[in-house]
Amino acid sequence: MPDQARHRIMIVTDSAACVPREQVEAYGIVVIPYYVIWDGQAYADGRDLSAAEFYHRFREARSYPTTTHPPLGAFLEVYQKLGENCDGIVSIHLAERLTSAIRAARQAALELPGLPIRVVDSHTAASPEAFIVLAAARAAAQGASLEEVVAVAEACRERVGMYFAMQTLEHLRRGGRIGQAATLLGARLRIQPVLTLREGEILPVRVTRDWQRALQQVVDQTGNTVGATPIRLAAFHADMPADANALLEQARQRMNVIDSHVAEFTPVVGAHTGPDIAGIAYCLEPSGTATESERG
Repeated sequence: MPDQARHRIMIVTDSAACVPREQVEAYGIVVIPYYVIWDGQAYADGRDLSAAEFYHRFREARSYPTTTHPPLGAFLEVYQKLGENCDGIVSIHLAERLTSAIRAARQAALELPGLPIRVVDSHTAASPEAFIVLAAARAAAQGASLEEVVAVAEACRERVGMYFAMQTLEHLRRGGRIGQAATLLGARLRIQPVLTLREGEILPVRVTRDWQRALQQVVDQTGNTVGATPIRLAAFHADMPADANALLEQARQRMNVIDSHVAEFTPVVGAHTGPDIAGIAYCLEPSGTATESERG
């Protein structure tokens, strides 16, 4: 494609997407941080408080953190700065069912009518959200137009999903994000639930009483869902890197994985889920899809 036919479309997202830093840098993705509020102090997610610092403090502290979404001014500032040197902006964010941040993004777009900005609700969070962001970023890098990038993002959100195991539901309950998994709270025996996130709601999938069985169920549920379809895969965790790496290895052996990475929940996600979570997120890809390295 001739240079003059290419479009310079910038991709914006939020820190709840947990996009790996190397991919943020590779595609020039702009990440607007949420804020973690702890003992009266506000921390920009992933900037003022690393994941390692956050989970260590979470396990030791007696107080719990809360979160707040980026203010309208943060979106306005980013959009205005990017608008000086691009043909359009696609801003992809955490499911509206989980946060009001996307409303601030939409309002910022309305207040800047001279800039071509499209705001996309990912309908999800964390690594599935990251897959949508990265699909849009790849399209933008290939010179797609604003509306073409939006179409790629909206199509991708129909092909992503996740399964994960938690060692306790208490943090979800406390943070008000437990959804239909609340039905499991009455269990008298200690359980290790396997859950999924659909349309911004957490749903129970399986109940086990053994952590390793729960992790195996994560692999089995993912494998049953994706079948032989080529997938991009993320093994994600909240302060459980060894378990995430084990899930990644099992998935690679069983599934048609064309691209993969390990991701850790950023502090804003961890504030709602707590530590001790491991899971798999996937993005179904069309047959014949190859990684960039395979395409040469």
